[in-house]
Amino acid sequence: SITKERTEVVLQGTSSLDPNDPTAVWEEYDFKCKPGDLKRRPCFITPYHYRLDWLMWFAAFQTYEQNEWIIHLAGKLLAQEEKTLSLMATNPFGGRAPP
Repeated sequence: SITKERTEVVLQGTSSLDPNDPTAVWEEYDFKCKPGDLKRRPCFITPYHYRLDWLMWFAAFQTYEQNEWIIHLAGKLLAQEEKTLSLMATNPFGGRAPP
């Protein structure tokens, strides 16, 4: 069955020196096929799935302790690892200092 509500994991980073500062600007990493922008056309590549985007959907049903790979993904995004960034639709820190 499909749920009526959709919980979603969102990965964001900030260039602020103090991430707890209320004026810190947080920028979202967009995925290639994970639902997000309601104005974006859905990504259909039947019968294939973008594996990372698919895993993100299931991760929203559990805690990060049950999905330790999310911690590793966040670390690789913070380190601006090119292979990891290639899995993303956008890198909000492209051409800038890492978050």
